[in-house]
Order: sequence, then C-alpha cells, then structure tokens
Amino acid sequence: MTNPMPPRRSPQDPWRSEGAPPSGPPQRPRRGIHAWRSLILTVLVVYLLSNLGLLMFGGSGIRTVSYSEFDKQLTANNVKTVYSKGDAIEGVLRKEGKNSDGSGTYTRFKTQRPVFADDKLWQTLAKNDVTVTAEPVVTEHGFLYNLLVSLAPVAIIVVLWTLLARRLGSAIGGGGLGGIGRKAPPKPVTVEDGKRTTFEDVAGIDEVEAELSEVVDFLKRPEVYRAVGARLPRGVLLAGPPGTGKTLLARAVAGEADVPFFSASASEFIEMIVGVGASRVRELFAEARKVAPSIIFIDEIDTIGRMRGNGGLGGHDEREQTLNQILTEMDGFSGAEGVVVIAATNRADILDPALTRPGRFDRTVNVSPPDRTGRESILRIHTRNIPLADDADLDRIARSTPGMTGAELANLANEAALLAVKRDKPVVGQAELSDALERIQLGTERPLVMPEEERRRTAYHESGHALLGMLQPGADPVRKITIIPRGRALGVTLSTPDADRYAYTEEYLRGRIIGALGGMAAEEVVFGVITTGAENDLEQVTNIARGMVGRWGMSERVGRLSAIPNDAQQAYGLSAAPATLDIVDAEIRRIVDECYDRAKALLAEHRSRLDALAGALLEAETLEETAVYEIAGIPHPPVDDTTAPAPAVPLTAPAKEAARSGTESAPHTA
Repeated sequence: MTNPMPPRRSPQDPWRSEGAPPSGPPQRPRRGIHAWRSLILTVLVVYLLSNLGLLMFGGSGIRTVSYSEFDKQLTANNVKTVYSKGDAIEGVLRKEGKNSDGSGTYTRFKTQRPVFADDKLWQTLAKNDVTVTAEPVVTEHGFLYNLLVSLAPVAIIVVLWTLLARRLGSAIGGGGLGGIGRKAPPKPVTVEDGKRTTFEDVAGIDEVEAELSEVVDFLKRPEVYRAVGARLPRGVLLAGPPGTGKTLLARAVAGEADVPFFSASASEFIEMIVGVGASRVRELFAEARKVAPSIIFIDEIDTIGRMRGNGGLGGHDEREQTLNQILTEMDGFSGAEGVVVIAATNRADILDPALTRPGRFDRTVNVSPPDRTGRESILRIHTRNIPLADDADLDRIARSTPGMTGAELANLANEAALLAVKRDKPVVGQAELSDALERIQLGTERPLVMPEEERRRTAYHESGHALLGMLQPGADPVRKITIIPRGRALGVTLSTPDADRYAYTEEYLRGRIIGALGGMAAEEVVFGVITTGAENDLEQVTNIARGMVGRWGMSERVGRLSAIPNDAQQAYGLSAAPATLDIVDAEIRRIVDECYDRAKALLAEHRSRLDALAGALLEAETLEETAVYEIAGIPHPPVDDTTAPAPAVPLTAPAKEAARSGTESAPHTA
C-alpha cells in the first residue's frame, strides 16, 4: 500500500508539499498604513455626504410663504400655533392652505416679518386664540441623534467592506483588498508516518523508472553531471491513460532522491479573478527554489496547458495568463537552481507546443498499462497488508487481467478484501480474488427473474458467442459463460488472452467480429428473430471494422492510408474526401456482412454443439472454462506463455478493446 498524499495546510494553499524542512509558523501579513488611510477617508466622505443630505432634505415639510399670505391666514383664523424668534415666524395651520400661485397646499409654514410692519400682530394672535410657544414646530434632533444617523451608512459600508475583503482574501489567499494575490508562505506538510514513497512502491513500469532514474541521479549527484557539461532536465511530462501511476511515479522520484516534493492540480490555480493563477504559480516556484533541489508536480496540466489560439480566447484569459506564467518560470530559472517540474496528462496531443518544447518539458515519458509480469508485481504490492490464503494465485489473476492499470488492480485487491470481510474469512483466498475480478469485469449480479422464453433465448445468445469464439483459430480462450444478469447485461461471455497482445492481424480481428456477432446469429438461426440484446455487440463490431478499414489499412479499396482520425470519439468530419469516406462506409458494411454470414454458417454447421451448450447453460446458469470446452467437444487451445514485445506505434481504442474485454450482451428491452 502506498502512502496517501498529505492534505493541504489550509484551503488557500493550492499545493501540497512533503519532505521540505520545517519553517516557522506563518505570519499574518501586516496591513499597510495606506489601507488605514483609505478607510478613514471613506468614513469622512460618507459622514459629509450624510450631513449634506440631512441639510438638504431634513426640513422639506415646511413651506416658506410670504408675510402677506401669513397675514391672510391669520385674518381667516386658520393659524393654530406660531413660534417666533426675532423676526422669523414658524407655525402650523388649522387646516391646509393653498399657495397663492396655486402650486399646492401646505400645513407647516415659515415666514419673515418685515421691520416696517406696524400691524397689531400680538393682539390678533390673542384674539384668534393662537398658541404662541417658544418651541419650534419641527423639533430639532440632538447632536447624538444626528451623529448616529450620519454614521449609520458609514457603519454599513465598513461592514460590507470587511466582508468583501475577507471573501477576496480567502479566494486569493491575500490579506484583504489591499493585498490581492498576496498570502502567507505555505507551511510545509510532512508525511504522517515519516515514510516517503520510493521506487520500491512502484511496479510494472520498469522502463519508465529507468528513464526517470537519470533525474534521481542528477538530484543526488549534480556535480558529476555539471563536470561534463550536462544540465538537469527542466521538465518531465508523464503521458498515459488514467490510473497508470503517474502521480505515484512523481512522488517516487522525489522520495528516491530525498528532495522536497510540491504537488498541485492545474485546476487549483484557476480562479474567477484574473491574475490570481499566475500569482499562485510564482509563489509555488518561489517556495520550491527556497528548498532546492526540489520537485514540482502539476497534475492534469492539460487543464491550463491546452493549445492557445483556439476557441476565441483572448490574451487576458485567466487560463492563458496562468500558462504564460508557467512558461516563464520554467524558462527563466537555470539548472543550477535544481527545480524539476514533473507534469501528468491524459491528453498530451492537445498541449501547447511552447510547453512541450525542449527547454521546458525536455522529456516526454509514456506510461502505459503494465504487462502480465508487471500486473503480478503490482498485485503483490497492493496485497502486502492483506493476509492471503495458500490457494491465492496472483499469477493466475495477472493472466486474467490484460489491459488493467495499477489503479484498477489496487481496486481489485481492495474488493477481494471486502468480500473476505463480508464472508467472515480471516484471509483472502482465490475465490475472493476471482469473484472480485468478475464483479469488476462483468458487473454485480442482479436478482432478476426472467421468463423461461427469455432465459432460453439468452442461453442461445451467449452460447453463440462462446461457440464461435472457440471455433475461430487464434481466438482468445473462453473463460466463463453465465446467464445470470450482471450489471446492464442479461448474460455474459468472458474471453481473455493467455498473454498480452500488442499487434493484431486481420484474421484475429475478423474472428473477434464473428464472435461478437455470434449472439445475434444464434438468435436468428434458432428462433428466426433478432432482439435488442446485441446492442453492445454491434458497438464492438462497428469499432473494430471501422479501425480495420479507416486506420489500419486492411481494405484493398481504401488502400494503405488513414482515413479516420486517431481519436475514436471524433466524427469523420473532413478527415478525408467525401468519396473516400463513402468507400470506407461501404467497406465497413462489406466486412461486417461477410462476418455475419460466416457466423450463421458456422452455427448451422455446429448446431448440435450449440444446443448442448445452451442446454447445459440453462441447467447450470454458469459454466467455467473447462466445462465449456468439454460440453462443446472442442480441445482447449495450448496456453501461450510468451509475452510479445511492444510495437513502435501501439494500437489504440478498438483493437485494444477487442483484446481486453469480453463480449457482453446489452439489456433485452421490450
């Protein structure tokens, strides 16, 4: 079992580290005097604006009228209360009065008594029983009230400012609005048990270890290489399918060389705020240089390393800025600094050329699924802490798992351990390993009750797959047949090779097509109908035939050219001329039709064997390898114990699927 990657110190750190020397506790960044000045200035501005608003709108309920209008209202006995201070008069009417200009009505008023007025104002007020008071009609609020009212908007703005600063600080690792992109140095994280990953924890990819051993040796003995003028590779790109151990390899290189290891996922550098990703890249490289020699590992680099200039993305795009910063950092430091960048990707073909050129990623290492010997070694590593029974045969399991990656084998060992616990067994035996493999390859059994007619049709369907697989020369041996529903399938026929295959002949591929069409052919020969159970079979047939005609030059009419893109998921598009694509389509149909006719002819010729297999399958529901060959009366092919060398250009998708997977029937639908 391998050591898990330590967690990050905090959510703000976009990387993890191990093996780095301990440092002091991170200090909180000091807020500069400029930040306090800006805060005080904001408070003063809001205070002045609040008071100005109070002055402008605080007395909007009092109407200024002429003294003549006031005298008119007083004569009409419509004045209720007045307040006088010098020549200024304020008051309240008994009922609403109308402006002389007709602009509206008012109740509260204020006016100015002329100094030359000699009217008997007091006598008139007393006569009309008007209340004369020393208090103003509109009560003026005190200083404290006005202060609270004016500071309330300031308090709201300060609270919002603080919350925004904290949110931005947590998003970018900064110290508030004044420290965007700035954060405390990361605290190094160490492995919990103190044991680092080395090449002893890696198996099945010896050729990759040999390529990376130069990096390890350089980190251990840099002076020897510098003496002859050699420089340390600045970057190593690990390319391969998921689960092949790319991250584990990078950690093993750092552990073997005993240097600090910084790990980050490329997606963790990307944020909504433009420039944050580039800032994080600078800080990561700065931290790695402090403890050099060291290793930086960036997982899934295709997230930010995609080819630029596609999709209309501008130069200010956050992803492109982050990529540009990585390019600058890798090209800017010298080999004497001893910082090696290791990146992993599943799509090396879409990376930007500036990233993969010499001087940045000097070396590209392809990490492929392990061979049979490698799979056995990986199983032994992942079962080191699992008690195995005497009958546990890891070599047999390794033979039955062609194409599986290290992650899938680790999952296989864990599934076997879970089954042992479920069955109350203290050790994991061959039964648990085999059942775990079947669960992964075939799916979990479903308690589905099928009508007898469906069971009979499914039995003939799977028997057709198995019989044609046994009759084809050089075909993969049939390992198991079952009509117990598993996963999405109502029945499964499993065929796997004895040894790993790396190149496939036209005869072998045609045999795979004939075997895949065996279920449909058996239904037509026996029942005279075709059901939906061949859905998955037809998908396999189409992929194999398409590769034979459009990619592997196995058609005389198309010739020795590649007419279909290498990506199996990509549509034809403009990969070839329309006339060529029409020929490709016609050749695909021709090959499939020929194989289907051949499948029906073979099943009609060996009808007795087909009936025997179907009958035994209806009775037992599951037939193992030995019983299948005995019932069919076909001798078992000799075990191929050789391991073929890998070709210079490995085949992909359809052909590999033909070798590594069995023939499954899709669910039968009404």
